[in-house]
Amino acid sequence: MKKNILVVDDSALMRRLLSDIINSDDRFMVSKVAFNGLEALDYVTTNYRNVDGVVLDINMPKMNGLEFLERISKLNIRLTVIIVSTIAKEGAKETIQALELGAFDFVTKPESFIEAKGNDFKDRLINCLLLATGQNHLYQKTISHPTLQEQAKNVISVKEKVGSTFVYPDCTRAKPKVNMVKKERKPLEKDATKLVALACSTGGPKALQKVIPLLPKNLNASFLLVQHMPEGFTNSLAQRLNDMSELQVKEAVDGEEVQKGYVYIAKGGYQMRVKQQRDRYFLSVTLEAARGGLRPCADIMYESLVDSGYDEITCVILTGMGGDGTQGIKKLNENNNIYVIAQDEETCTVYGMPKVIAESGLVDEVVPLEKVAEAITNHVGVL
Repeated sequence: MKKNILVVDDSALMRRLLSDIINSDDRFMVSKVAFNGLEALDYVTTNYRNVDGVVLDINMPKMNGLEFLERISKLNIRLTVIIVSTIAKEGAKETIQALELGAFDFVTKPESFIEAKGNDFKDRLINCLLLATGQNHLYQKTISHPTLQEQAKNVISVKEKVGSTFVYPDCTRAKPKVNMVKKERKPLEKDATKLVALACSTGGPKALQKVIPLLPKNLNASFLLVQHMPEGFTNSLAQRLNDMSELQVKEAVDGEEVQKGYVYIAKGGYQMRVKQQRDRYFLSVTLEAARGGLRPCADIMYESLVDSGYDEITCVILTGMGGDGTQGIKKLNENNNIYVIAQDEETCTVYGMPKVIAESGLVDEVVPLEKVAEAITNHVGVL
């Protein structure tokens, strides 16, 4: 049975384009189009049971996308919403707010008519709809996506710069398989140098609001973070989290020294590494090829820490599809002192990345989202 999609956009051209793309896939049909949030709200208040997904613009007259999300939340109407957003600075900020308000994910609007008519935008939109609605068995929340994109033979082609929507091969739900031996941790001295390195993808922006703001400003560790996002959005995410947190949250800058009291978010569209110079650590932020369709890629961040002098690295894996982070953590386990925390299945938007690391046998703690900050703080301590 086809999934019914509501398209909400004030542009007649965009409504037509979105409708044509969605209707071209035999798993979906556009059951209703709306000019703005108010018209959409009128429709869903009486027809929400017949709406499987909403493709929502943000900037619209009378009622914008953010106001629409706020209203359906107050009315306790549960809808699966995908934001179709611009990359403009203001659009990026509002997209982050939309994710906070419960939007499942977002895809970036095409920047030209040629791009709009191409396969890249179509693939990104359909790909996101598949994941959000569970139409395809590859995307159900209770099923993991345990291999990296380059290992999949049926991957849908998408732009390298967009790391938020990918297809991964199927894997049936199963108990974690312990296939690695966790390296025994060395006892730490009081003045041990510690680092927290966190990775997340789909559902991450909202999940991070329940982690980063709950960390104390005197956390006894530096903090790196990879969130799969295109360029232009990670800076808005950092600013939003910074406004909510005791720690200083900022987008990573090439050459910047890594210090305690800060959370450094990998820049969208770039790769982030850590380089050591004697007893000091500096960020390397480079424009280079994506790995497995991901830029930033958590595996690259973790691998850069293999030869570092940190006495302990606490690895944290939150909600997200795929398996990014696990291969890097496996390499860290060979020679480094690591402690691994993973989000549990029940609180994940997509139980992919945390499931893959759990199956590796390297996880020390599996905790619900609301306990992640506490687990981090309890383990690394405070100054």
